[in-house]
Amino acid sequence: MSKILQPIGQKRLTNVAVVRLKKHGIRFEIACYKNKVLSWRSGVEKDLDEVLQSQTVYSNVSKGILAKSKDLIDAFGTNDQSKICLEILDKGELQVAGKERDSQFSNQFRDIATIVMQKTINSETNRPYTISMIERLMHEIHFAVDPSSSSKKQALEVIRELQKHYPIKRSPMRIRLTLPGQNSSSLLEKLNVWNASIVSKDESGSQLSIICELEPGLYRDCDALLRSLQGRLEILAVSVHAEGDTSMDQYDDHKDVPSLKPKAPADGVQQVSEKMEKLSTRMENAEGAVKQNKCSTCNAYVGDAKQYRDHFKSEWHKHNLKRKTRQLPPLTAEECLADIGTDDSKSDLKDYSF
Repeated sequence: MSKILQPIGQKRLTNVAVVRLKKHGIRFEIACYKNKVLSWRSGVEKDLDEVLQSQTVYSNVSKGILAKSKDLIDAFGTNDQSKICLEILDKGELQVAGKERDSQFSNQFRDIATIVMQKTINSETNRPYTISMIERLMHEIHFAVDPSSSSKKQALEVIRELQKHYPIKRSPMRIRLTLPGQNSSSLLEKLNVWNASIVSKDESGSQLSIICELEPGLYRDCDALLRSLQGRLEILAVSVHAEGDTSMDQYDDHKDVPSLKPKAPADGVQQVSEKMEKLSTRMENAEGAVKQNKCSTCNAYVGDAKQYRDHFKSEWHKHNLKRKTRQLPPLTAEECLADIGTDDSKSDLKDYSF
C-alpha cells in the first residue's frame, strides 16, 4: 500500500500583496496587505505592522515555503527577518494582478496627461489643449508609463518630447517683481533677454513693482537675480492661458459643442429677437468705453467680460456654432434671426401633408 504524503506544516497565504526581491540568484518574498505597500513607500503609512502580514521571509508566499537561513545569510549577511523584510519592502518589486496593473497604468497615464495639459499651451494660439488631445498626442509619440517614476517627472519628459513634434510649449507663469528703483535697469535688461512679457509697471516712491509673464524654467534664475538686487518675487499665477473664444479647429472634443435646442413655442422667435436686440444694444453702449472681446465664431465684438459670457449663452452664438461645424460662414444677429425664423417655418410645414 502506497504512503500518502501531506504537507502538515505548510502555511498558504492568499489574497495578499507580494513584494519580491531577487538577490544572489535567489528569490525572496514577503506577504503584505493590499494597498499598504505604496502608502509605506510614499511615507503615508509609518506602522510596519500595518503593512506586513507577518515579519517572515519566504521563497514562495503563495505556497507558504519559508526561505532558508543559509540563503538569507548569503544574500543579506544576516538572518534577522525584520531587517530583511524592510530591505525587501523598500527595494523589492510589488507583484499585482494583470487587471490591477492595467488599472494603475491607466490612472497614472491620465494623471500625467492632466499635468501636461495644465502646464502647456498651443504655441500658435496661446490656448490650452484638451485632455483628450494630450492623451492622443502621448499615444502618437508611443509614451509608456514608468510606475517607478513620479507622474510630475514623467509629465516634464512628455512635454520635452512633444515639443519636438507639435506646436506646444510651457504656459508662462505670472509673477510680481518688487525691487529698489535704482536696480531696475539690470532687471529690465535680463527680462528682455529672457523674452518675458511685461504686463504692468508701477513705480511708487523708491520701489518699482513689475508684473510680468515668464517661462517657468527661468523661475530659479529670476528668483536668484531678485535676491541679489535686494528685491522679492511673488507668484501670481502658476499657469497663464489666453482668454477669449475657443476655436473648434484647435480641439477635438466636438461632442461637447452645445447644440441648438428644438423650438416649439409659437412666440419663440419673438423672444430670441428681444434677447438679440438687448444684447446688441449693450454691445453698442459698451463699445469704446471698455475693452472689447471678439468672438471668433460670430466674427463680432461682444463687449466686456460679462457680456462676453452672456454672448456664449445666446441663440446667435449657438446658431453660428452649429453652422461652423458644417463649415458655413457666420451670420450677423439680424441674419441669424431671419435664419432661425426660416427654420421654424420649415419645421411647421412638416406637420402638414399636402
